[in-house]
Amino acid sequence: MANDVKLLLVDDNPMVLGMLEHALVSFARVVAAGDAADALLKAVDDPPDLVICDYRMPGMDGRQLVEKLKSRPATANFSAILMASRTDIDERLSPQDAADDYIAKPFFLKEATRRIKRTVDRIALEKMAKTAPSDGVVRGNLSQMNVIDLMQSLEMGRKSCQLKLNNEGEKCEVFFVEGQVKHATYGSLSGDEAVFKVLRWTGGNFELNFEGKTDQETTKLNTQGLLMEGLRLLDESQRDGGAEAGAEAVGETVESAAIADASGGAGAGGASTSAGSSAAGGRTEEEEDVLLDS
Repeated sequence: MANDVKLLLVDDNPMVLGMLEHALVSFARVVAAGDAADALLKAVDDPPDLVICDYRMPGMDGRQLVEKLKSRPATANFSAILMASRTDIDERLSPQDAADDYIAKPFFLKEATRRIKRTVDRIALEKMAKTAPSDGVVRGNLSQMNVIDLMQSLEMGRKSCQLKLNNEGEKCEVFFVEGQVKHATYGSLSGDEAVFKVLRWTGGNFELNFEGKTDQETTKLNTQGLLMEGLRLLDESQRDGGAEAGAEAVGETVESAAIADASGGAGAGGASTSAGSSAAGGRTEEEEDVLLDS
């Protein structure tokens, strides 16, 4: 999802910096820096929304850079992700640090990109909410942020709201309380089944009303459970559909792996190797990915 989220990427390893920058430019405005001093200058010139930084760098390390930026009012309003070894995350870094999340090194490029994209989508949604019109309703196109992106962003941000989806005359309403889906309707369907019907939508429009509330509770699964189960059902139906649907199932399986990573890998050092198998020849996605280290 291309948007106006400003991302400052900092790493003293030129190869890691270049590959991450290439992977992230499709959905954020990326500014790259090879050390903390350069990053400070670039952040002052154009304050970022998100800083992704290597922890161990010559001179000022990543934690010190984040703390310095947070201490200055002009550059304090950003989220931060530190890339660090598992040992550093466990022994040197803590939840009290200024970082919002950690990516454990070594990591697979595609997996790290998915995790970073979820944070970018959350920030983009928050920026949209701040610039909403006077009625307080955020409006957007599902080609920019699809249903899965929306639901993950609302869960990460622990948002309470009413989400309206419209695609070629079909309509769905989903109510969230602190990021968890509580009620959903789609035609005559309600609850989990209503959510499953719209997970594949990538076209149409959405509206977010942060004043929208309901007393009804029709869903049984939490938000992450709905995403995982919905994509599993889609994957099964496509496989049952025969060879014609097989190519599409590959994409859905990879997307399912991203959902599984979101539920099992969130938090400090959540960059695991748990991505699911590709439907093509049984090869795992990691076998086709790039492993990056210091």
